[in-house]
Amino acid sequence: MSNSNISQTEIHQNQWQLNQTLAESMLPILGRLYREKGVEILLFGKTLVNATTIDIIKTHRVSRHYSPQAINIVQTAPLIEKLSQLNLSPCCIDIGQLAQQYWANNDNEQNIDDFLMTALVESIESNAALESRDVVLYGFGRIGRLLTRILVEKSGPGYPLTLRAIVVRGGRDGDLQKRASLLRRDSVHGQFNGSIVVDEENKALIVNGNYIQIIYANSPADVDYTEYGINNALVVDNTGVWRDAEGLGQHVACNGANKVLLTAPGKGDIKNIVFGVNHESILEGDTIVSAASCTTNAITPTLKAVNDKYGIISGHIETVHSYTNDQNLIDNYHKGDRRGRSASLNMVLTSTGAAKAVAKALPELAGKLSGNAIRVPTPNVSMAVANLNLEKETSKDELNAYLREISLTSSLSAQIDYTDSTEIVSTDLVGARHPGIVDGQATIAQDNRCVLYIWYDNEFGYSCQVVHCMEQMMGVKYKTYPAVV
Repeated sequence: MSNSNISQTEIHQNQWQLNQTLAESMLPILGRLYREKGVEILLFGKTLVNATTIDIIKTHRVSRHYSPQAINIVQTAPLIEKLSQLNLSPCCIDIGQLAQQYWANNDNEQNIDDFLMTALVESIESNAALESRDVVLYGFGRIGRLLTRILVEKSGPGYPLTLRAIVVRGGRDGDLQKRASLLRRDSVHGQFNGSIVVDEENKALIVNGNYIQIIYANSPADVDYTEYGINNALVVDNTGVWRDAEGLGQHVACNGANKVLLTAPGKGDIKNIVFGVNHESILEGDTIVSAASCTTNAITPTLKAVNDKYGIISGHIETVHSYTNDQNLIDNYHKGDRRGRSASLNMVLTSTGAAKAVAKALPELAGKLSGNAIRVPTPNVSMAVANLNLEKETSKDELNAYLREISLTSSLSAQIDYTDSTEIVSTDLVGARHPGIVDGQATIAQDNRCVLYIWYDNEFGYSCQVVHCMEQMMGVKYKTYPAVV
């Protein structure tokens, strides 16, 4: 081996060890900021809370593809260390954007302390404290268990939403152990990161220190939440059994319940919310709200971004969707057309109301979109193909550059992610927290027409949107720094 090769090896090993050391030093600071102060640290829209050392290093490396000025861990580490010394109120801080501003504009006349004091002055001067609010999950299926994972992950003195109870049918021998096992192990999303203790005597699960009461009931009318010390709770209905105001109103009528959020499209006059697009329409007096569907959440933010800049005349949304529990594993009777055929063996052409549902969150697109769906033999992660006619001409490079910037620095950065990978496939996006990820390599644009390919984890990405809606309904609102527009 030549001396030059040895030198290169040493250079890269030393750099890696430095990155590891800095990432390891960040972990306790990130944890304390979040658990004690309710401050969530992001890196160009990607959360660093509960990240591992390798996660932090990888997130820094990935961000260099999308940032006009590469930001490395050596540049963010001193800012994160200084943050721990500030008296911050609950907020979200994008350390990637702050570091970019500091290192791009700093001429050594302003030190880090002064820079952060100026950039975060509102958070430092605020004494805002968030009141603890009770949450109940009604149903414990795919979405219910993922919501449990997310709420437990977020739990702590700095986070006001507390998962107090889960309502399920049943109660047969061994039921509690089965529920715990389904939370602990998931064939798609992997092992739960933490500890689950089953309290058979009190019919409860203790999950990472969170005491969660399991309530057995066949209908909302059977439950009195005040018996468990639960008051003014937000009930999140994951069953989909009731989708209108009359049916969901049964939850609000329960003692101890105050509001209800449906994790499916609502019917009638129920507000269908896509967080990031129309969440401000949730009023303090609203008691029943819908978080729409996974597909509506996946496509609406990107459609809004495109419409804002280019104007959408018309379009068609084709959804390539993983199969769900609604379908049969093998051929059997089903009331829906084609859905009775084996989900694990067939592509199944079916209908979807997601395209039309976009108009409930984005009225300016009413009547402009059609849609259809193909269910495919994969258990999770779906794709929406948006074929759009625009008012203005564009090109692939221009459109991609715009959507990439939107994903990084806009008010939709938590809803739209972007990838330029030439090798990404559906399994790579299991656990993606954004409701939609634009595949830049697949973008087609010519004159005033474009085709966008939008990936989405139809389970986890959607569940993250549901949690955002829960926070909005319960008055949990965090400012983001630097401010986004």
